[in-house]
Amino acid sequence: MNNVTHIPIISEIDYKPIKPNKGLVGFVSFLYDNSFYMGSIGVHTLLNPTAERLYRLTYPTDNNTKQNYYHPINKEIAQIIDKEINCYIENLLKT
Repeated sequence: MNNVTHIPIISEIDYKPIKPNKGLVGFVSFLYDNSFYMGSIGVHTLLNPTAERLYRLTYPTDNNTKQNYYHPINKEIAQIIDKEINCYIENLLKT
């Protein structure tokens, strides 16, 4: 995480499971740094899961233009979000 000068806070995570469809197993939302609401993020199972990563995230896009509404713009932030969401879902499913 060399380029990250501030570690963001990922809070108020909410996971909504759905009937699995082509790897899509649910949707997640969260607050990013207590400043931005991020919602409608797809949660997909990985073909080759690891101990720390069972799911991949897909960010909302416009169906016509295929443009992302929002998404992390650097790898370090994407990894922080990914780790937090994966831990949250894994802990939620353990209970």
